[in-house]
Amino acid sequence: MATSLVGSRIKRREDPRLIMGRGTYVDDVQLPRMTYAAILRSPYAHATIRGIDVSKAKALPGVVAVMTGADLHGKNVPCGWTLPDMKVAPHPALAVGKARYTGDAVAVVVAEERYIAKDALDLIEVDFEPLPVVVDAEKAIQPGAPQLHDEVPNNTTFVWKIAGGDVDKAFREAEVVVKERIVNQRLIPNAIEPRGMVAQYNPGSGDLTLWTATQIPHLVRLLLSMVMGIPEHKVRVIAPEVGGGFGSKLYLYPEEVIVASLAKALGRPVKWIEERRENYVATTHGRDQVQYVEVAARRDGTITGLRVKSLANMGAYLSTFAPGIPTILFGLMLAGNYRIPNISCEVTGVHTNTTLVDAYRGAGRPEATYLVERAMDLTARELGIDAAEIRRRNFVPANAFPHTTATGVTYDSGNYQPTLDKALEIAGYQQLRQEQERLRREGKYLGIGVTTYVEICGMAPSQVLGAVGAGAGGWESATVRVHPTGKVTVYSGASSHGQGHETAFAQIVADGLGVAFEDVEVVHGDTAQVQFGIGTFGSRSAAVGGMAVQMSLEKIKEKAKKIGSYLLEAAEADLVFEGGKFFVRGTPGRDVGIQQVAFAAYVPHKYPTGLEPGLEATSFYDPSNFTWPFGTHVAVVEVDPETGVVKLRRYVAVDDCGRVINPLLVDGQIHGGLAQGIAQALYEEAVYDENGQLVSGSMMDYAVPKADDLVNFELDRTETPSPVNALGVKGIGEAGTIASSAAVVNAVVDALAPLGVKHLDMPLKPERVWQAIQQAEARRG
Repeated sequence: MATSLVGSRIKRREDPRLIMGRGTYVDDVQLPRMTYAAILRSPYAHATIRGIDVSKAKALPGVVAVMTGADLHGKNVPCGWTLPDMKVAPHPALAVGKARYTGDAVAVVVAEERYIAKDALDLIEVDFEPLPVVVDAEKAIQPGAPQLHDEVPNNTTFVWKIAGGDVDKAFREAEVVVKERIVNQRLIPNAIEPRGMVAQYNPGSGDLTLWTATQIPHLVRLLLSMVMGIPEHKVRVIAPEVGGGFGSKLYLYPEEVIVASLAKALGRPVKWIEERRENYVATTHGRDQVQYVEVAARRDGTITGLRVKSLANMGAYLSTFAPGIPTILFGLMLAGNYRIPNISCEVTGVHTNTTLVDAYRGAGRPEATYLVERAMDLTARELGIDAAEIRRRNFVPANAFPHTTATGVTYDSGNYQPTLDKALEIAGYQQLRQEQERLRREGKYLGIGVTTYVEICGMAPSQVLGAVGAGAGGWESATVRVHPTGKVTVYSGASSHGQGHETAFAQIVADGLGVAFEDVEVVHGDTAQVQFGIGTFGSRSAAVGGMAVQMSLEKIKEKAKKIGSYLLEAAEADLVFEGGKFFVRGTPGRDVGIQQVAFAAYVPHKYPTGLEPGLEATSFYDPSNFTWPFGTHVAVVEVDPETGVVKLRRYVAVDDCGRVINPLLVDGQIHGGLAQGIAQALYEEAVYDENGQLVSGSMMDYAVPKADDLVNFELDRTETPSPVNALGVKGIGEAGTIASSAAVVNAVVDALAPLGVKHLDMPLKPERVWQAIQQAEARRG
């Protein structure tokens, strides 16, 4: 019997072309009569634009055009997620009247060469009148704070609340109450490829083509059509190779509107490629929440209530999906893996004079997991209970699934105990605790951090997303076409930017049809070739996009069976499909392969009467629920008390993402996610000064981790299939990031427990850790 491809460690088929430099990224797109755009950005975080003189720039030889906000009047970038009573300010593609953050686009130059365009920027004279600035969300809602938008009083764009159970009663009856202020700092996504786009307009046909580094080509097409006033069927969006996204390429950006408008106005192709410094101020940032958490507990460690208030810094405007990140994707996840019967959450969205904040890998779930897992450790510390044990005592038991939390979501399946047990066993948890005690007697600081997590994935159910304000459904699409020779092409609405769709989807199809893996091609990212799809985010590609592929396979096999029945002159009910062949049950020697069936479907001289020729199917899969992966991570660190330097010694991750399509892809996703989550814990932080200048605005000042900052990750998994979809898959793309920040911070605070340190805010830079040690030692006298 042939080995199943699903579940096999197959190398990514995408990699050879990328490794050899044969991929096509946006900047590789070359068109006749190409022009190049450069954008003038505000050097002030808040300023009135009293006038713009572009005459000198226009006079520079090689300059084709210069535009300002007045030229793009009315072209505002929409926010696609609404919340009750949310106040939304217009977001002009080019600033009109005011610049509201450092990096706000003020003018654009188009030239024959990109360097001429850059030179011309220096010739534009803008009369700025600086205004008072606020970059801190807590300060932005105080009386007298600088106001960014007349439409948004007190800089408060929304106040979102959710509650379940009787929280007040839980706290009245609590034997122990633990409180903490927790900061989830602002991060910069740092995809290896900055954003870029090329627009081409055909005045004869009225067609607009946009090549853009995006995760959502069809949604960009839809939104761009609305903003530009061009019929949707006249807009084509192509996402070629995309060098990483992590959520930062999930939106309609002002630059896409700008470049498309220029191409239409000029009748020539226009290219804009973001520079790294520009990327730091103009591409969305992530996180940036200040959270106040209170835990109600019994002395045996049972958590009875959780009360959370969060301030979410949204930046100067609302990005496409921004309101959903600190609300739905944060608040709904506050139960974690635990039976917490009473939860209340209030989130206030605040505008400040900073870059826009939206999804960054994990998108709300890392912020929720960090809060819950720090709260668990703080409570364990208060009660004198082991960190692993307090989690064990509060787990949702395996026989309680599906489980509905106090926040109203229903976890599809789970079995949390085995992931905890396996992670502790791999780490040698009891031995580590013994070593920790020995080292403490020697004045050395070893810390062990434990995190258990559950996350909301398979971002999809349209009815649910619509109910919570998302401006688009969450289904996904796939067309599977079997060609006359039996080769197969898959057209997926999911659009890859590094996840390995071309490999994973080919494995599903090759298994399902019994064809060679090499005979399956996967096409994505082109709205002219692929049926409408939603895109790639929220760890949804396999659970939603993969299921759309599976549904199309079932339709194809159903039709193929009719053809096979005709060719074999046997009843359909008597046919078996196995290993790519139809045969009569009990007589496997008499068969027809899928290739013969496909040929018959396209050359129907011997074909069932009344059956349409061809062999392909299109499916749109809209699941009934999200999926809920989970796991346990353990971090082991050493802290140098003399310098405050934290050294990561070991990292163990045991994850459960349901059925695994390709373990190699799963491991790769976990590795990448861990790097980003550990980096938040220890290194990365976007910092603004009081004037709204991004002082961490380059890689010289923003600490992206190096390879030698990390360790060899120790990975393992359990498999608890999802009942939501027939594949049983759940999602893995964000798990590493969601779990790891809390694990590392828990480990560092655990290391410093003998000094009385109870909490430290990320990132745990040596200076911050050293200061905490000094303060603790001073308190001890």
